Amino acid sequence: MQISGRAWKFGDDIDTDLIIPGHYLSVHDPAELGKHCMEGADPAFASKVQEGDVIVAGRNFGCGSSREHAPLALKSCGVEAVIACSFARIFFRNAINIGLLVYECEDAYLNTNPGDVITIDPELGIIRDVTTGAEFKAATYPPLVAGIIQAGGLVPYVRAKLGN
Repeated sequence: MQISGRAWKFGDDIDTDLIIPGHYLSVHDPAELGKHCMEGADPAFASKVQEGDVIVAGRNFGCGSSREHAPLALKSCGVEAVIACSFARIFFRNAINIGLLVYECEDAYLNTNPGDVITIDPELGIIRDVTTGAEFKAATYPPLVAGIIQAGGLVPYVRAKLGN
């Protein structure tokens, strides 16, 4: 499975309130959360992002509160993966738990422009900027984490393991 989409570039310290503002925390419908994704950083983002697009960001992506709504909003609006220099640990784990691909790769951040076409080979951790021809390497997931992502998240993974 290869990922391919446009790059949306954001800077450092994109906190969960920028990803999905706090007044949406009472919303539990993923589609509705997706309509407000990145509203705090770019109010028009959710209306412009397309299925399969990729966020490329600086350091400390997903910092702030531990709200699970943040990665869910990203996935629900069509974001296929987030590539950042670094992630807040709880955001990283929440993303894995819902099956959202997340990669730490500073070189990709430093060498990707907004709108560039990005492809990702999740099995090899290869990130390509098709627009410029640049190629970057991110760490691959351990087998357990890869299985959780392939299943679509932790709950589907456990259900499959239990035979439910």
